[in-house]
Amino acid sequence: MTEIKKYKGRPTNHENSSEKETKCYDFLDSLGIEYEVCTHYAAEDMELCKAIEEKLGCEICKNLFLCNRQETAFYLLMMPADKPFKTKELSKQIGSARLSFASAEKMEEYLNITPGSVSVLGLMNDSENKVRLLIDDELTMQEYIGVHPCKNTASVKLKMEDILEKVLPKTKHDITFVSLIGE
Repeated sequence: MTEIKKYKGRPTNHENSSEKETKCYDFLDSLGIEYEVCTHYAAEDMELCKAIEEKLGCEICKNLFLCNRQETAFYLLMMPADKPFKTKELSKQIGSARLSFASAEKMEEYLNITPGSVSVLGLMNDSENKVRLLIDDELTMQEYIGVHPCKNTASVKLKMEDILEKVLPKTKHDITFVSLIGE
């Protein structure tokens, strides 16, 4: 495991940042959003995120890229990391039966993100609004949340207020709030 390094704003060693990451930092900077970044090992599951959360000082939310069976409707679900995901519970709330995980190809096509790096920041790449954003209402109670800057070797600490009032209006994505019980 490599060391977790924390920065106020974009990392000072941003020459190591990918083009996708740099585009995220440019996007946040253009909106005047203050943020912190932790660079780290590839965070491929929520368990690995615990040490990152401690350093970042906020919870990293779980992001799931979903679709209906026909692959005609796509969803980005943001939810608390410790909450289990139940398809039936979500399907009922959004009126879409047979939800499943969308393919890596569709994720790349619509969000320009690869599996393990899914984030609300990927919506800046969805100019045709092919992806519907779903947010578990429990996340709105958090002052800050952590998300990947379209790459899973960094995490960005953002105010939830900035996501709702600056990021999403700029990407022109509406939000559907859901209440997942997860028990």
